Amino acid sequence: METPGDPPNAVPDRSRWGRLHVLDWIAAGLAVAGVVCVLTGLLPRADAEDTIHRIVPILIFLGTVVVLAELTAVAGVFDALAVRVATTARGSFPALFWLCVGFASLTTIALNLDTTAVLLTPVMIALARTLNVPATPLAMTTVWLANTASLLLPVSNLTNILASNRIDLEPVPWAARMWWPQLVAVAVTALLLWWWYWRPARAGADPFDPPPPYVPPDRVLYRTAVLACLLFVVGVLAEVEIGVASGVAAAILVGGFVVRDRRRLRAALVPWRLLVFVTGLFLVVQTLGRFGLDTVMGTLIGTDPGAEGALRAGAVGALFSNAVNNLPAYVAGEAVIAADRHTQLLALLIGTNVGPLATPWASLATLIWYERCRAAGLTVPLGRFVATSAALATLATTATVAALLVGPGA
Repeated sequence: METPGDPPNAVPDRSRWGRLHVLDWIAAGLAVAGVVCVLTGLLPRADAEDTIHRIVPILIFLGTVVVLAELTAVAGVFDALAVRVATTARGSFPALFWLCVGFASLTTIALNLDTTAVLLTPVMIALARTLNVPATPLAMTTVWLANTASLLLPVSNLTNILASNRIDLEPVPWAARMWWPQLVAVAVTALLLWWWYWRPARAGADPFDPPPPYVPPDRVLYRTAVLACLLFVVGVLAEVEIGVASGVAAAILVGGFVVRDRRRLRAALVPWRLLVFVTGLFLVVQTLGRFGLDTVMGTLIGTDPGAEGALRAGAVGALFSNAVNNLPAYVAGEAVIAADRHTQLLALLIGTNVGPLATPWASLATLIWYERCRAAGLTVPLGRFVATSAALATLATTATVAALLVGPGA
């Protein structure tokens, strides 16, 4: 994906290799490593084919939902929502806090955490500057809730899609099982956000002047984007295959842009880097599992079917996510948990969703957020980010796994 906010006077690197971002190198490296694993026999061809077959629906979903989200942003829907949030707050900093928490949570739940990181981060930073309030609290709200609010629906996180396929839960039963843990995760996040970031910034920012009303650049495209997003959410709740739901919604919005603003449609809308990254990652992790990773994860997670096993799964998921990345952490953990141990598997999922915060590379969403902040000229002190995020990861993972153990369906 393209990164907005580059300095206007920057001299572009015209060399082919100079245009590659570090994430492009990582994605290409994983893809090459995955292919090498298959060609050398380290990963049997049959196992590789099973893996590809498993992730094709995920890749379709990822590709179409990012196109949907990018074009929704171009149509002005996110900007309109941000202005509506600020206007609804009526100059009150605490009200702005709760509305931003709700906005970031809703975007993550309905459109997935990467959408929040990619699109909401620059919107929140721009909103803060428009209101003349500190930008760091709004930016931290985005990255924390992009991770901790990603439990409620299968579409909210790539790991959720994997887990829902493993335990065979459709979106509505999934939400019935996860609504209480999700509520606890958001509540802990909101508490720490207010205490560490919003409360210290309140003195110079309360009250603030609301922005003028937002006027979308093209009202027809704006309404088409709203309709497409609503159809996507309704499709998910109606238990339509998520790739179909996102694909139809994206096709409707692409059709609108074909008619109204075709120049906005370009190959860069498709998240090629993310698709290559996910494919290579799955092949590499499956190969590592054959050569000892499964044994290590099995020893750490254990086989206890009760509370101890769930807490261990959550802790191991969070630790491995921050050490490497949440996707390989979940895939490796899932491989050693029996399919009928739903609670332990969901606890692992909590660790890999709520826990990837202490390091910038712990989740793709966190990495993208960090990149977008730098592109927008916002510097978040790394030491403070790591310290507060590690505390949130520890407290929220523990509290959310506990909620899973005592909540509905436990």
